[in-house]
Amino acid sequence: MDRLSTLLNHFGVSAGTFHSGEFCNAAAFDEGGRHGHLHVLRSGVLGLRLADNRELTLSEPTLIFFPRPYTHRLIPDGTEPAQVVCASLDFAAGSGNPIAAALPDYLLLPLSSSALLGPTLEWLFAEAFGDMCGREAVMDRLFELLVIQLLRYLLNEEQLGSGMLAGLADVRLAKALNLMHAMPQQAWTVGELAEAAGMSRASFAAHFHEVVGQPPAEYLLSWRVSLAQKRLREGRPIALIADEVGYESPSALARAFRRRTGSSPRQWLQATQNGL
Repeated sequence: MDRLSTLLNHFGVSAGTFHSGEFCNAAAFDEGGRHGHLHVLRSGVLGLRLADNRELTLSEPTLIFFPRPYTHRLIPDGTEPAQVVCASLDFAAGSGNPIAAALPDYLLLPLSSSALLGPTLEWLFAEAFGDMCGREAVMDRLFELLVIQLLRYLLNEEQLGSGMLAGLADVRLAKALNLMHAMPQQAWTVGELAEAAGMSRASFAAHFHEVVGQPPAEYLLSWRVSLAQKRLREGRPIALIADEVGYESPSALARAFRRRTGSSPRQWLQATQNGL
């Protein structure tokens, strides 16, 4: 079963290109914003100041990935101009997106370290530094493809220590996670999930908690609530949502929702719509 497609079908990402070319002026990005960011240094030297005031100098082609709003600053080098392509990123469901939540605050990846990204980056640079019609629309789609390929890279290289994506990188746990992702309405037991993973019940429960960071039942609750949040944003009726995510009634969903978020579905949606 595909480890990423179900996730991305529910919680995809959209990109908006906002810079391509020589980077001449410093640019600041705030943690209080609404977007993640993906910057690609094609050539030259670029300074990067992080939220903890650490300053890095990037002198080789590098992909700079911020899956969530994160304070950082890009600073041009005074001696060797940098060519940079940048996009903002919006993960579906905002702060409730489980993919964005499972990623580190930032990722710096030299372009030479992953052959998987090569063809997409070549196409991105050809569009960014060419003059074909529709270039920005194409670049937006290519940035979205880069995010998917980055997720593939992290899974294949097992670059994440814990969390949902670390679980998906584990061959045995991925089978159980895929079942929960694909069929959240099912009343999954630890025994059924352990059987899918080819493990004993006790070994599965311990290993799942160690890698994913929470027990299987808590993870299933979190996944169901994330799906409910997305559907609430879409305007779907709560009775229908409850059935889709595995609760026998709206009140049962409301109890689970409050346990996970501290508020009722109605309160959460109102706060979200008010930008709180």
